[in-house]
Amino acid sequence: MKKGLYALLLGGLGIGITEFVMMGLLPDIAKDLAISIPQAGHLISAYALGVVIGAPLLVLIAGKYPPKNILIFLMVMFTIFNGLSAFASGYTSLFISRLLAGLPHGAFFGVGSVVASRLAPKGKEAQSIAIMFAGLTIANIGGVPLGTYIGHHYSWRLSFAVIVLVGLITIASLKYWMPNLPASKESSLKTQLNFFKSSKSWLMILMIAIGTGGLFAWYSYIAPLMTEVSGFSANSITYVLMLAGLGMLLGNFIGGRLADIVSPAKASLILLSTMAVTLVIVYFVSFNPILSLIMTFITGAVAFSLAPSIQMLMINTAKGSEMLAAATSQASFNIGNALGAFLGGLPLAAGYNYTSPSLVGSLMALTGAVVAWVIIMQSRTAKVKVSSAKKEAKISNIHFFKKGMALQK
Repeated sequence: MKKGLYALLLGGLGIGITEFVMMGLLPDIAKDLAISIPQAGHLISAYALGVVIGAPLLVLIAGKYPPKNILIFLMVMFTIFNGLSAFASGYTSLFISRLLAGLPHGAFFGVGSVVASRLAPKGKEAQSIAIMFAGLTIANIGGVPLGTYIGHHYSWRLSFAVIVLVGLITIASLKYWMPNLPASKESSLKTQLNFFKSSKSWLMILMIAIGTGGLFAWYSYIAPLMTEVSGFSANSITYVLMLAGLGMLLGNFIGGRLADIVSPAKASLILLSTMAVTLVIVYFVSFNPILSLIMTFITGAVAFSLAPSIQMLMINTAKGSEMLAAATSQASFNIGNALGAFLGGLPLAAGYNYTSPSLVGSLMALTGAVVAWVIIMQSRTAKVKVSSAKKEAKISNIHFFKKGMALQK
């Protein structure tokens, strides 16, 4: 079972590299394809769009098949489309290949989250999901800097060749390490789509898109924040990002542990509230290089500790449509990516300095925390109603029994 989790970790590693390495390769791609850097930035949006489209769609199509088969199929897609990116002849073909490469992203994490929770010992489901998401954090520590280095010094196409290699290794590990879990008997198109009929589901989607957007309002502008405000050189940004990645790695496992101890919903509320406070601190201390580095590590840890909590929250509240719910959370996360970057850029466009996006991020995280609180209150109200209904039914049965006994007498 542990080997199966390691196979999921490798998939997360590959997906993490292909998602985040583009940010470091934009100047090289723009120069090679003779396009502007803002135009090259659209390639990042293409990938995010692919995630949003593919996450629910592929799970709905493949949900009735055994999880192992689905995961291998998704990783084959991932490998082929990233390979096409390496051979793209121009901007249009690269845009299309990036869109296609994003399709399996959310579905892989959605199916992988459910599989990880099934493989876990009872009470440690979120911690097992954290092992899979550790691949994303390891990508930020080692894979993305390596891919960026290769792209700068050799060719950005070789960076995608590395991603293809990781994809091939993941396919082999899934084939030989992943247990043959049965397909869900409850899974059907109608059952899966029932997920979207619940108001709680839409509240969770809103919480993820707004709350995690707070991370990207800060992270999207971390490079100019560190160079223009904290006073670091451009050459040191790679190491700053690695420090943030180390924080994400630690926070990922802390978040998994917290979700198993207090419940995913409460963990989400605690962590979103903490992220709101953390980003305010970033705003005030970024002028000090040492404190800025410390807060980079802490903010990365707090922000990424949300991942296991959110996945378990979606899975626990979506009986019969767990894979679709977990995949939808990834689509929501990428909406948060785009939303955070956009809203975080508004004060910059208005002439404020690079500390201002962290305040926007704090407000977004706080809004997410409020939505998490509403979800908790909604769940409590539902439990009270169920408890009251059971109590009334029990009293009614007692009265009926007594009435029957009286009639017999």
